[in-house]
Amino acid sequence: MTDNNAPNQEGVSRDALSRTHMSVPAARTKLRVRPSANAFERVRGESPTPRTGTAGYMTVKSDLHERLLNDVEANNLLDASEEVLTDFVKSFVQRILENEDLPLNSVERKRLADDLMQETLGVGPLAALMADPAVTDILVNGPSEVYVERYGRLEPTEVRFRDNDHLVRIIQRIAASVGRRIDESSPMVDARLVDGSRVNATLPPVSIDGPTLSIRRFGHHRLRRDDLLRLNMYSPSMVTFLESAVRARCNIVISGGTGAGKSTLLGAIAESIPGSDRVITIEDAAELVLTQEHVVRLETRPTNIEGVGRISVRDLLVNALHMRPDRIIVGEVRGPEALDMLQAMNTGHDGSLTTIHANSPRDAISRLETMVLTAGTELPSRAVREQIVSAVDLVVNVRRYEDGVRRVESITEITGIEGLTPQTQEIFRFQRRGRHGRMIVGDFIPTGIVPRVIEEMQDRDVYVPLSLFQHTGAGANEEE
Repeated sequence: MTDNNAPNQEGVSRDALSRTHMSVPAARTKLRVRPSANAFERVRGESPTPRTGTAGYMTVKSDLHERLLNDVEANNLLDASEEVLTDFVKSFVQRILENEDLPLNSVERKRLADDLMQETLGVGPLAALMADPAVTDILVNGPSEVYVERYGRLEPTEVRFRDNDHLVRIIQRIAASVGRRIDESSPMVDARLVDGSRVNATLPPVSIDGPTLSIRRFGHHRLRRDDLLRLNMYSPSMVTFLESAVRARCNIVISGGTGAGKSTLLGAIAESIPGSDRVITIEDAAELVLTQEHVVRLETRPTNIEGVGRISVRDLLVNALHMRPDRIIVGEVRGPEALDMLQAMNTGHDGSLTTIHANSPRDAISRLETMVLTAGTELPSRAVREQIVSAVDLVVNVRRYEDGVRRVESITEITGIEGLTPQTQEIFRFQRRGRHGRMIVGDFIPTGIVPRVIEEMQDRDVYVPLSLFQHTGAGANEEE
């Protein structure tokens, strides 16, 4: 007579297994027990002779990882802390190595625990890419297509996921680690990892050809003003002018395309905010790291599973006005919050900073107008443009050039409005002179125009040498 409470080879009673199976999805309820070497060889279609090497190790690890995930689900540990999961993985691996005859050599046995730990706790096959400081973007277009960006250029990698299910599990683990959920009912997630990296993932039916994952990495150290100077993002004269503008509480909008370096530049010029100011930052995914002592960081929240609970940038911006801010920094305006941002700039919260997706200063002004109109207010175009002209002092446009280098393409002052047309004047620009190999050669030059905002700076006891704006002729590069 069979004893249902007798433990099987996995150390789990049959009754416990049957109860567990009732709560585990049908696609993954079958726990595998003690696979033999022959079983692993049959998977590879080879002879039953045990073999070691990369192919054999990957097959064993893949099978054990599936079993481990089943055990994690069966024990309701998907949302457990990293410490609990670490102990569980170590115990699982120790039990397998002691009780099962795996076709692995001593080196592979030692490596097994670390690899399974990374697969379960981290980003799986992407771990090596996440550890590479040269990688700024990781783009997964499916289990067999993984690209990275290094030094401004995309390149394919040899990294592969086993199948769609493997990629989905990694995506779900990443989402769970930051308190988000992604599945068929909520097939998109946009979040921030602990190290500051920005993650976006989609699942079918949103992404037709399978799951996708994009990771924008920001490195372990924030790029500061001097770092950007060394990287030739702008010139010393530009830095001096922008720092003076920030200290004089000018309202600045940073424009540029995706990946142009808007957030990086925003963080760099925000270094000039006096430490005595109370700064409130508002972002979709908190990326800014400011060194000032008095900083309050606010982050948006998406809807929960029931479809409620969303907190938008506009909600946070309205709330921030009641928090007695000296400066408001909005990571990016992309909708109706543009109206509230402009009103804040116009009503005592000068010195505010934000970024916007646009390809030029003129486009930035046009986009601001369009976003204000989405706020649902019946404002005529002239009133909106007058708001923009009154609120924004400078537009700094950044661009990632073909050689992969991010540069400040233009610093433009908004001077007023004539009729229905906002008037602007360019103060600094990047002037191309040609190419040296694949690198673009050019100069950051002043246009010779002294900005009108200089008078406001002087009223606030911020003095800028007028020599910064003297046009010394093409080809005179401050860095050379």
